[in-house]
Order: sequence, then structure tokens, then C-alpha cells
Amino acid sequence: MTDLVTPNQREHETAAVGADTINRIDAWWRAANYLSVGQIYLLDNPLLREPLAAEHIKPRLLGHWGTTPGLNFLYAHLNRAIIERDLNMIYICGPGHGGPSLVAASWLEGTYSEIYSGIGDDADGMRELFRQFSFPGGVPSHVAPETPGSIHEGGELGYALSHAYGAAFDNPSLTVASVIGDGEAETGPLATGWHGNKFLNPVSDGTVLPILHLNGYKIANPTLFARIPREELEAFMVGNGYRPYWFEGGFDGEDTLSVHQRFAALLDEVLDEIRTIRDDAATGARMTRPAWPAIIFKTPKGWTGPKEIDGQQVENTYRSHQVPMNHVRGNAQYTELLEQWMRSYRPDELFDGNGRPVQDLRRLNPAGDRRMSANPHANGGVLTRDLVLPDFREQAVDVPTPGGSVAEATRVLGDWLARVVQKNPENFRVFGPDETVSNRLGATINASSKVWMAEILPGDEHLATSGRVVEMLSEHQCQGWLEGYVLTGRHGVFNCYEAFIHIVDAMFNQHAKWLKVTREIPWRRPIPSLNYLLSSHVWRQDHNGFSHQDPGFIDHVVNKKADVIRVFLPPDANTLLATYDWCLRSRDFVNVVVSGKQAHPQWLSMDAALAHVTRGIGIWEWASNDDGEPDVVLGCAGDVPTLETLAAVDLLRQHLPDLKVRVVNVVDLMRLQDEREHPQGLPHAEFDALFTTDKPIVFAYHGYPWLIHRLTYRRTNHHNLHVRGYKEEGTTTTPFDMVMLNDLDRFHLVIDVIDRVPSLRSKAAGLRQRMIDARTRARQYTREHGEDDPMIRDWVWPDARAEGVTATPSDDTAADHA
Repeated sequence: MTDLVTPNQREHETAAVGADTINRIDAWWRAANYLSVGQIYLLDNPLLREPLAAEHIKPRLLGHWGTTPGLNFLYAHLNRAIIERDLNMIYICGPGHGGPSLVAASWLEGTYSEIYSGIGDDADGMRELFRQFSFPGGVPSHVAPETPGSIHEGGELGYALSHAYGAAFDNPSLTVASVIGDGEAETGPLATGWHGNKFLNPVSDGTVLPILHLNGYKIANPTLFARIPREELEAFMVGNGYRPYWFEGGFDGEDTLSVHQRFAALLDEVLDEIRTIRDDAATGARMTRPAWPAIIFKTPKGWTGPKEIDGQQVENTYRSHQVPMNHVRGNAQYTELLEQWMRSYRPDELFDGNGRPVQDLRRLNPAGDRRMSANPHANGGVLTRDLVLPDFREQAVDVPTPGGSVAEATRVLGDWLARVVQKNPENFRVFGPDETVSNRLGATINASSKVWMAEILPGDEHLATSGRVVEMLSEHQCQGWLEGYVLTGRHGVFNCYEAFIHIVDAMFNQHAKWLKVTREIPWRRPIPSLNYLLSSHVWRQDHNGFSHQDPGFIDHVVNKKADVIRVFLPPDANTLLATYDWCLRSRDFVNVVVSGKQAHPQWLSMDAALAHVTRGIGIWEWASNDDGEPDVVLGCAGDVPTLETLAAVDLLRQHLPDLKVRVVNVVDLMRLQDEREHPQGLPHAEFDALFTTDKPIVFAYHGYPWLIHRLTYRRTNHHNLHVRGYKEEGTTTTPFDMVMLNDLDRFHLVIDVIDRVPSLRSKAAGLRQRMIDARTRARQYTREHGEDDPMIRDWVWPDARAEGVTATPSDDTAADHA
């Protein structure tokens, strides 16, 4: 149960903070606003030591003013609280367009000049600060990776709360102030983001303080949350499990010092309540999920900016969202208005003769790492601890001969991950949208339980307030939580059905872009990689059908910068173990691993698997008979394509024993690319040694065939490359019928070999026809019996067959069909 409350109607009229402090907060706020406007508009004359002229103003005005003064107001007040309460706090700026605010704050705190030595804390530094903003060769307009103190760019809205909760997990000393724009609050990910409080343990996790920045407008429209009654909005917050605190200020000509006093009192009450919640939880006095405080912060859009331009209202309208007045350069009226606006902040009171913030204003800056712009949690690599990883080789599947055993690869991995969970109880979590058991990772739940702060009923299994597996039926939340977790220096895995990982395509984009930029920023330390495990994949979603069959996430991933993404397609359990050990040790990557969960032949011993994963690609000599000069190369990537390729090789050996066949298996997909295009790419000489320069290549691939062509188009022998893969043909059917629908089956691969080896086109015509007939019989069998022909389903590699090995059918339980 939850300590839910009715919406509070309390007004906070008693100033709990002294006048000197209130004046200091106001001065800091005015300074931040001044610096924010300067970044948007000015090239020179940063302190207005002379009248503004055309040459002082940027020719292209870019940025977002409307949200910025509210963000600055909140930052100033949080700084006061950090100093007085010694809070360990980071600031997540959901309205990422408010880039000027966070840049201004970090400059006022001194962090910016410490990190960027070319931008000092004086007038010259202020000039450079202004000039670089949204300027060629400068910094972006959002709260980008270049901004100290940020783990959240916010250019794409919706992820503020997800990142905040991810950062707070396992960080009991950390408070995350998460500012949510009221436009952002309309997005789908943010709508589910409120539910992070059902997974936050007040004993072992940190605190998230959501602040809904209710300033009324988006680019060209009002926001929904600003146009519903106060009671309805508060009821919404209560319904999500929060205790809402309403604050409204900046309207009707109220004195700003009075606004500061009222907010300071409210913030103190909120922080006192948080402290009580945490103290009660620590002593065991609170046994139920708390209703954490949340602030609804209502202020005018574009607060303190021009109230009217050209006879149209600007402040408190959508017109203040971006640049309130454009084309200022050369416009005398606008130039005068801009100067009046900037002088309204009284810069002479805020900056000394050298342009530095005055000493009294600096007293509102927390010290050292307590500055939100310098907090180590916002540069997670500083705090990262290596995982204690058990030896994955101890989990090895015994493979006495290729194909000589059968295992469920992800179940084997799950057993190893369970040990990882046990050895790393404070910095490793498994995330998934209600699919962890279905994906055969149930051992991780047995080892640690699933975290759950909502109601637990008799008969519920594996739910606990301290679980290490985090499940919510929202791919957005799993992705966002893991991003926040790794950005603050911890490690994790996101397991998901392959088809539905597309739900987070855009979130993946943003994280990959973040990594690309941070790799080029010296002060950003490497962070643990974001690791996907995609199972229940396209070739074994025959029971759920077409809606569950899509391998295209790989295509999406490889669009990103080559040095931050890796894609792995391990063909069996031992290669999966070796691959995931590497993934959990790696830094600054997005690692996508695709592996089936069904019972499957095992091909490589652990030693062979480790060598194969280390190479990323290689000839399987035990499956080849080419003696160094093949007639045809059969390439494969993915567990099912590998199975069908080897079954095709078996047929070729039986019917065309003189044909020299080479089998090349790919684990690391990016090894196919040119080394000039990807750091993992093979040099041309090595690629040619594997695939030859002139022999036909038949390649069986897990996903859409054109990706292999795209990765290899520069290769010498690309004109001889023929790729089979998924071609958007699927339904609810049998596993083998599924591969036949897409011409990836063993019989079709044999036909492809016959069609592409010149010496076979006429000589093997009879075999080609028999392969066509075999496909027909296989399909007819499924239509008559509802399952695959046992001769196909139970096929075993010849060497294993000679040892008496038999295939084990998949264990299709109800959970697998979810």
C-alpha cells in the first residue's frame, strides 16, 4: 500500500530564509538570466560597457528563452538548499532547450572555466561564452554533453524522469532534481516515467524530486497540463503516487523577492518531508511505499523578458518559446529593446570591474563537488567500479564434438548473469519489459528477485523491495532507467523481444549520439556500455506471428557512428557467454547481442568459442573441406542461419562430395565492414583470405539481406556475394516453414550454391530439382501435421550423428508464447 494523500492546498507565506539570502538568490538568478540572454544574442560587448551596436549582435539568433528563467530560478534555490543541507544533488533539465540556463549556471559556479580554460571567469571569458553558443565551431543550444553537470540532453523530450530514476537506483546519498517541461509531460515516455516511484527503495536508492515546470506553452500551442484545473492536475499527481506541492509565482506584478521567499519556504518543506521519509525508512518506521513530494512550479513563459514586442504580448505566451525577437542586428528598435532587457538585470551589481561575478553572488555556489555542474555523478566514469565477473568458462556447455550437445543459449547466459548479480549487489541490474523469464534469464530473478515497491499480494512470486531485476511493461522506461544507471557509472543489461526493441529506436539514437560526442570531450570519463540482449527473435517467433517478426533494429543501430556501436550474433551458448563477458567489461559502447532462447545445437567448445569471439569472424574448418581453395564460400551470421547453413553443407557433402566448401561464421557483424569505415573492420587482405577474391559466396544472415551488402560493398568480391535473410515474410507457422517463407532454409541454400557455382549449373540440375521437391514436401507436412517434419526438426550434424547424438525439441511453454 501507499501513503497517498489528497491534493494539498497549503500556501507557503512564511519566509523561512533570511533577507540577505533571498537577495543573494535573486542576484544569482538575475546573473544567470543575464548570461542566458547574452548567449542567445551577443557576439561582443558582454557587459554593455558601451551602447549595443550591430557588430555586437549575432547575425543568426538561435536558442530557447521561454523555459530558461524558470530553470535559472530553480537552480538558484536548489543551490541554497545544497549549501544549507550539504545535499549531494544533480540537476536533470527535461526542457533540454534550456541550454543557456545550464551553461550560465556552470559558468557562475566556476566549473565551466575550470574545464574549458579558454573561457575564463572574467569579461573576456564571458565574451567567449556568449560567442560560442549556437555558433559555428561552438556548442549546441541544448543541454548537451559539452555542458558540465549534464547527463541528459533533452533535445528529444520525454526521458527526464526515466534518467532521474535510473541515476537514483543504488545511489542512496544522491538527490536528483528532475525538471519536467509541461510540453515534455505530454509525451508517452514521460507519461509512464512517473511510475518510477514504484521501484525506488528509500533505504537503498536515492531521491528523485520531480518538478513539473508549468509555464504554459510549447512552440506554437498551449500545453495540456496548463489548461486543466489545478485540482485535476493535483489529482493526476496523487494518482501517480506523489504528494503535490503547488507553487505559482511571477504573475500579476508580484515583487520578485516575495516570490523567492515563498518558494524558499516551500522547498524547505519539501526537503524536510523527503528527509522524514528517508529517516523513517532507515529506522523501519515506514513499511509502505511513500508518497514522494513533487513540485508543480507555475511561472510565466519567458519570465522577466520583454512583455510586448511590436504590439503583441510575448511574456507568458508561446512567442517567448525560442528567440523573442529575431533579426535584431541592424534593427535599431530591437537593439534598443534588447539593451533595455539586458540592463533590467542590473549587471553592474552582479559583475565586478573585471567582469567576474561579485563575491556575494559567489557565496550561493556550493563548494567543489557539491556544485551540480561538478557533481561526479554527472560524469559517471569518474565513479565507475569494474564489475566482479565470475569466470564465464565455468558456465560452459560441454560440446564434445560440433553439434554434439543441445542447449538454450540465453538460459546458459542467465545462469552466469545470476552470478554477476550476486557478486555485484550495488552496481549491476537487469532491466526488461516483463520478458526476463520468457527470454530464459529467470536465474537472475531466482538470485535476487524483482524490485517492487507497489502492493504485494499472497501468491506473488519473486517480488521484493530489494530486487536486482527491474521489470515494467514499458520499453521506454527500461531503456531510460538503464541509460541513467550507466551514465552515473553503473552497469546493466536490457533484455527484450527483438521485434519490440524498435520502440526505443529514438532513445537509442540519443544515447549513441551522446557517446559519440563524449568520446571527443577529454573531461568526460568513459562509462559502462549500454548492453542489449535481444531474444525471442525473428526466426523463433513463429508461434506469435508476423507482428513479432522484425530483425531491423540492427539496421538502425549501424547507422550510428562506427566507434560507439557493436553488433554480435553468437551462434551458440559458449560464444554468447564469451561475447557477454566482453560486453560487460567494455566502456562507451552500445552493444547489441541477438541470441535465440530455444533449444539449439551447440557448435563450439569453450576454448574454440573464446577464440572465435576474439576474432569476431572465422573459418569453421571442421565444417569445411576446401583444402585452402574452395569452390564456394558459405557465410553465416546468427544462430538459425548458422543451423541452416550447416544443414545445407551436410546435403552438399552427401550429394556433391567433390564440391569444395568453406564455411565462414560471423559473430561480430562489424568485422564485415572495411577497416576504414569501422575500427573493428577487417583489412581487405584478411577479408579476401576468408571470402576469396573470385569465388561465389552464399551468405545466410539473421536480418534484412541488404545490410550485408551495405557493409561489404567495398570488398573485392562483392559482386559474387549473394545474401539470404529476412525479407518481410512471416506468419504464425512452424520454425522451418518460417525460414522457407524467406528462402533461408537449407534446401534453398543448396539451390543457391548450384545456381552460383558455374560447374554445377547443368551437372547438378537433378539435385536442384530434388531440393525444390524437398521444400514442397516440408511445407505439405506442416499443413497436414501442424509441426515440422522430424527429419528436418531433429537434424544433427554428421559428426555428432556418428556419436549417437539426437536433437532435443524446443520446450515451448506458455511463458515462451507471451
